[in-house]
Amino acid sequence: MAYTYAGHTHQKIKPLIVIETTILCIVSYIALYLSSLQYPFNNFSAVQVHLSNILIFVLITQFSLLSVGLYELRLRESIRGVSRRILVSVGIAFFLHEGVLLNLVPDLKVNAIFIAIAGALSVLSLTGFRMLIMNNEWFGFSKKDVLIIGAGERASIIEKRMRRKADRRGINLVGFIPLDGDKCKGIKNETVVDINIHEDIEKFVIENDIHEIVIACDERRDALPLQALFNFKIRGIEITDILDFIERETGQVAVNLIYPSWVIYSNGFRTTNHLRESVDYLFNAFMGLFVVMLTWPIMIFTAIWIYLEDGRKTGASVFYKQERVGLDGRVFKIIKFRSMRPDAEKGGAQFAQKNDNRTTKIGAFIRKYRIDELPQIFNVLKGEMGFVGPRPERPQFVTDFIKQIPYYNQRHNVKPGLTGWAQLKYPYGSTSDDTIEKLKFDLYYIKHRSILFDLLILLRTVEVILFGKGR
Repeated sequence: MAYTYAGHTHQKIKPLIVIETTILCIVSYIALYLSSLQYPFNNFSAVQVHLSNILIFVLITQFSLLSVGLYELRLRESIRGVSRRILVSVGIAFFLHEGVLLNLVPDLKVNAIFIAIAGALSVLSLTGFRMLIMNNEWFGFSKKDVLIIGAGERASIIEKRMRRKADRRGINLVGFIPLDGDKCKGIKNETVVDINIHEDIEKFVIENDIHEIVIACDERRDALPLQALFNFKIRGIEITDILDFIERETGQVAVNLIYPSWVIYSNGFRTTNHLRESVDYLFNAFMGLFVVMLTWPIMIFTAIWIYLEDGRKTGASVFYKQERVGLDGRVFKIIKFRSMRPDAEKGGAQFAQKNDNRTTKIGAFIRKYRIDELPQIFNVLKGEMGFVGPRPERPQFVTDFIKQIPYYNQRHNVKPGLTGWAQLKYPYGSTSDDTIEKLKFDLYYIKHRSILFDLLILLRTVEVILFGKGR
């Protein structure tokens, strides 16, 4: 059965076009008034000409807004992206009106500054209005309606990972459609849509104006309505795999859902090259030298404090060296300020805890503000670490994690770092479950890493340090 997909969209777009046309008329009249202060009207015919110019400016601007996609409900742009589109569309209108139309029709005179004022006011007013509707979720622009195909084990990951309102910023989960191949009844608190997926899904998608369909079924063979999905795809409805959906919305890769073909065909996980490695090292070396020059008084004061607290009594070094696993599984010795008692690991290697009773008085302070990490800058200068990357773990733990956790060894495809995406996104934890959760963020970083992403993480880390939000 064939269906049309345009009805609901048009119903939402019509009032938006009317409102923005009204805004353009108002700002054009304001521009006409302001321009007339310098170039007053001399007769009635001049008024008619200027009113004609208002009408022409509004119509050309509206067509320009339409041409750059600003009346497409599936447009998923930030306010910055929307403002750029508005600026381009008003620029197009200015060029067509001032540069083309007035040259083709010389009798159509206009005040010298009318179009310039109208254009500037249009950009400001339309951008302000779009900010208002996006922040208040009007006209369906800020949220997309999402339908999940599947209601079993894989689909339940969405419910678990996206419980809070903040986790669903920009999306509205319409419901989950159960399939015969689902391994369990995984959805507990969300809407379950009980329809015949092969016969009724097209009607449901149209009636609910669905923007995106997420494939989250446990068994795909003979379970999916392929013809309907094909129809949705060619009509502009997004079809997304659950792994890509979780990655996009949560900033992590769901390692428990990964299958090899997804890794093979997905974007990201770009291989390094000599140029990238050289740029990375130069960037990290420059940052390292800068931080050393900035923090050397703090490091000297910290070393003296550690020595006075227990170093002179026990003879222990103010520094702590420990083997960690780095790039390609190579072992190196990490350098930190000692924050624990010298006998902290007399019972063997163990994870540090959040409120570890093995820490010294100064140790608790320097761990909270990450001062104990400062000597690792020398690991950075040696090329063993970067400023940003997965935190390096001890060989004893890595051996167990590789056996227990799928894809754990992939985090060694990049240099370890002083700070990382996982440290920003996940609270302090020391269990194997915590390690799995951190790995999800580490894999996301490895897949999407870039200098801009590194800079974002470094900027966010400053907040963590300044406010003592150690992770």
